[in-house]
Amino acid sequence: MRIAILGCGQLARMMALAGWARGHRFSFLAEPGEDPAPVEGLGEVVVAEPNLSPELLYRALGRPEVITPEREQLSAELLNGLAQLAPVYPDGRALTLTQHRAREKTFINEQGFATAPWQAVDPHTDLDALGDLLGWPLFIKSCEDGYDGLNQWRLDGPGKAPKLNPDIEYIAEGGVAFERELSLVAVRGTDGSVACYPLTENRHQGGVLQSSLAPAPSLPEGLQAKAEQMAHTLMAELNYLGVLTLELFLVEEQLLVNELAPRVHNSGHWTQSGADTCQFENHLRAITGLPLGATRALAPSAMVNLLGVTPPAPELCPGAKVHWYNKGVRPGRKVGHINLNDANEHSVRASVDRLVDALYGNA
Repeated sequence: MRIAILGCGQLARMMALAGWARGHRFSFLAEPGEDPAPVEGLGEVVVAEPNLSPELLYRALGRPEVITPEREQLSAELLNGLAQLAPVYPDGRALTLTQHRAREKTFINEQGFATAPWQAVDPHTDLDALGDLLGWPLFIKSCEDGYDGLNQWRLDGPGKAPKLNPDIEYIAEGGVAFERELSLVAVRGTDGSVACYPLTENRHQGGVLQSSLAPAPSLPEGLQAKAEQMAHTLMAELNYLGVLTLELFLVEEQLLVNELAPRVHNSGHWTQSGADTCQFENHLRAITGLPLGATRALAPSAMVNLLGVTPPAPELCPGAKVHWYNKGVRPGRKVGHINLNDANEHSVRASVDRLVDALYGNA
């Protein structure tokens, strides 16, 4: 099957690598100026010049039978136009919701699921009073383009308000004393079936995912089932196809939804060597109408991101699997990741700590 991927970053790369083994062929849509190096040699790259209509883009992409995005920051006009020519999974509704924080959180709350306390704000909002109401620290976030810690501010107390742009929409979130950051990677097929991977424990540095451990150890009884029920409800409401990731906070044995990611996800990279079927293959299975693959964890597994750094010496972590994205290295840039597996959970965590210390000095 010919599949077009909207984007040409590392997620597009890993989807294509998983799909080539199944006989799929790919093309990629790049934004003007986007670096296509991660997908070099994996299919035709088409640049989305402003003067190209969806029809012309569709033809240039090789008339794909199905289209899938690797990111949510895409225009609704483009998605809706392409959807008239071929199925787009996940569809424009899911992306329109998740690319805007206020819409996303409203949707999550309407399904009966808790988030951090939040409120829309503008330059006239009294943020000092709002911090007292929602809780300190207070986080100010732009509604759009706020991934990987961008366009976000932490206010630890009154008198620290940033200057807000009146042309940009923002929300404020009250601080949550979470015990752990977790994520659930789920996938839904054309027949409505849903498969979920084990909950993953995530550690961030500067708002960017640094490492993941799966299955997340020592979880309260029934928490996996609660997370899976959330995924079932959200995906059914959206009539969703493909992988959806729930980013979660664990607070007093309860789950709060932080964000939704309508795509394969950084915290699911461990599945490449740690699960029966990796998230990339399962996403392709879902959008091409094949039965979903098993999502069982084969062994305790982990992932460490390479953020602007090259891999350490192989002897530091024997058996580790390095995935390089074919990108130029610059500070903070996601240029690759390392997957680890071991029969012992404590050994995996120790390996992660050694790697993080060697790479970043903050284990």
